[in-house]
Amino acid sequence: MTDAELVERTLAGFEDGFRTLVARHQSSVYNLLVRMLRNPALAEDLAQDTFLKAFSHLRSFDPRFKFSNWILRIAHNAAIDTIRRRGPRESSIDEPEPGEQRRIDEALVDPRSDDASKRMEQRDLARVLDVALERLRPEYRQAVVLRYQEDLSYEEIAEITGVPLGTVKSNLHRARSEMAEFLKRHGFK
Repeated sequence: MTDAELVERTLAGFEDGFRTLVARHQSSVYNLLVRMLRNPALAEDLAQDTFLKAFSHLRSFDPRFKFSNWILRIAHNAAIDTIRRRGPRESSIDEPEPGEQRRIDEALVDPRSDDASKRMEQRDLARVLDVALERLRPEYRQAVVLRYQEDLSYEEIAEITGVPLGTVKSNLHRARSEMAEFLKRHGFK
């Protein structure tokens, strides 16, 4: 069944239609929220709120468009509202996250090993990229998450965020530039 058919089924009173929609889209909604908010518990709460809001506004869904874009737009708006309310979160690139030190120590079982060295470099890069992403303006971060994590087209990002296509492209360009500069400042080429 397509998403549009599941929406129709739900509107006809069959709750299994919406359960199927949730099962299909919960992963992408959660992933978007957790990458934007950097807080798994908050992302879970907002994912639930997103689906509740979608259910209560299901009649406003236009089947000419993709349900996935519609639900991601609801999630996106919830994340932006939350970011605006709480302000930016500061992160240190020098201090490992809780539990990360154990993983780092495990990778260094044999510090002379090329594998251990490569894994450390990859982890360092991942951590710095995470911090760089977090320091981006919310509209840049959302564009990066939607493009590179959710693998959406520029047009889909424009539809979800409600900004013009040119702005999406500009936001992605600026985000990549800022992240590249951040990486250079922290020793990555």
